[in-house]
Amino acid sequence: MTSVSSSTINRLDSPQVVDDDGLQVTCFTEDLHDVTFHFQIIRLKKQIYAWIGCNTAKFGHLYAAVPARPNNTANVTSLLGGSSDNTGSSIARRLVLKTGLSIILACNIPKNSPMLEADAERKLIEKLTALGYTVSKSQGLALNS
Repeated sequence: MTSVSSSTINRLDSPQVVDDDGLQVTCFTEDLHDVTFHFQIIRLKKQIYAWIGCNTAKFGHLYAAVPARPNNTANVTSLLGGSSDNTGSSIARRLVLKTGLSIILACNIPKNSPMLEADAERKLIEKLTALGYTVSKSQGLALNS
């Protein structure tokens, strides 16, 4: 596997195929309502890692979400961060439903900021759709069967 240099990760708005397994790293920044969101998406074989930074490059909370059968839902757990702050867990759950893949999501969106969370999720899903990582509703979670 080819290593990813920091110069590759820091380029904005340009997906990079890093190795023969199809590892793809995408970074971009969006300014919305006087807030700067930084995003990083790493597409692995059957999983997506996403990071959302709000006005800073702080790592924030980390969540893991996986498809759950037979109900076509998603199970989410907090890996890092307090359990009382669920900012990001709902984004991770909806990303599983949109992509059909396991999701690792790190985010530092401020607690009790539903508008910021909605804006960040919307931009992330727009980029995932543009990259071809989402599935149609008819495919749903059947993608990973």
